[in-house]
Amino acid sequence: MINEINTLDDFNFKGKTVLCRFDMNSPLDPDTKKPRDITRIKSSLPTIKELSQKGAKTVILIHQGGDLEYQNYGSTKPHAQILSKLLDIEVKYIDDVCGPCAQESIKNLKDGQILMLENVRYIAEELTLFETKLNLAPQEQAKTLVVRKLASLADYYVCDAFAASHRSQPTLVGMQEVLPSAMGRLFEKEIFALNRILQNPQRPCVYVLGGAKIEDAFLMMTSALKKGSADMIIATGLVANIICLAKGISLGTPSEELIKKKNLTSYIQKSKGILKDHKDKIILPDDFAFSYNSSRKEVPISQLPSEHLLADIGSLSIDKFSEIIKRSKTVFFNGPAGVFEKPDTEHGTKSLLNTIAKSGAFSVTGGGDSIAAINKYNLFDKFSYISTGGGALIRYISGEDLPVVMALKKSTMRFR
Repeated sequence: MINEINTLDDFNFKGKTVLCRFDMNSPLDPDTKKPRDITRIKSSLPTIKELSQKGAKTVILIHQGGDLEYQNYGSTKPHAQILSKLLDIEVKYIDDVCGPCAQESIKNLKDGQILMLENVRYIAEELTLFETKLNLAPQEQAKTLVVRKLASLADYYVCDAFAASHRSQPTLVGMQEVLPSAMGRLFEKEIFALNRILQNPQRPCVYVLGGAKIEDAFLMMTSALKKGSADMIIATGLVANIICLAKGISLGTPSEELIKKKNLTSYIQKSKGILKDHKDKIILPDDFAFSYNSSRKEVPISQLPSEHLLADIGSLSIDKFSEIIKRSKTVFFNGPAGVFEKPDTEHGTKSLLNTIAKSGAFSVTGGGDSIAAINKYNLFDKFSYISTGGGALIRYISGEDLPVVMALKKSTMRFR
């Protein structure tokens, strides 16, 4: 895969103008509108620093916030200020994306200088509705205003936005149609780490799947079992609850009503098909936990159904799962084992994450809830790799062709 896409090693950037698309999308403080978490900004530093040191005129394009729910929507000026401090060099900022002011600022850049453009989502062509309603092919997106205005001023395009690589938008897939392109260092790290899980994982390879995003978990589970990349699946959270129902185990009214309320009953039937084909590879909990009068209570699976909402795995399950993880050489973790935000129901998530961190296995995780849990228990540096991707990570692990990856491959062939 990596050999099919250009990297920063394949071009001489000195004196060249380089359009760089990153994903620095961050949660914003509601009052100051400044990023509350700068993890993705920090992840972009190696590529920016390398381009600047090689004498490139670096132009940064990013999006901030979602246009559908209007969440975390804001300017990229704070990002430029944060980058300036982290890099200890000036990162210029212009309140424009592709208009006359932005174009003039790009033309005036000198070797080694860095310019941050305004939020690309302020351009209609970068909105989600534009993407989903029109569904334009990359060659059509190359004709959009934002690509025509900016690409004409550049020599190269670099994409380091792996977290957005499942999206098909002009600044993500259109630039590769008209400019020699490469992936940045973060993108390269992401592909390399995930390929270690998918293509030739050290065995045994175990997936620990939980959380509330059932669609993602079942997508990965089905793909990993079909392709044989996972030797076993440890099921926790709602994933485990649904598979238990598929096996005919009654959970109790509160837990079953929650599954109905979330419209997840269709996954019970899907679970039956998975169990039929891969019964021996699905490892389920032996007990569950719930909160009662502000304290933790556990119930073995043999004593179900329960009149309480099952919100974590129990101690027997933690011990069983931990032993499997300790014997594994590769561990992919996605989704907490329970409601880790609450003291009574965090024990499963906390224990499994600590076991993975100490296991010595090649460990990979990603996604908002997983990273939040890892940060809560100060384990960020204990995992082999933590992906910046959420949706992109899920789709890549599931074997989908990501639009940005395909566009970079195509550009590499065209401009080789």
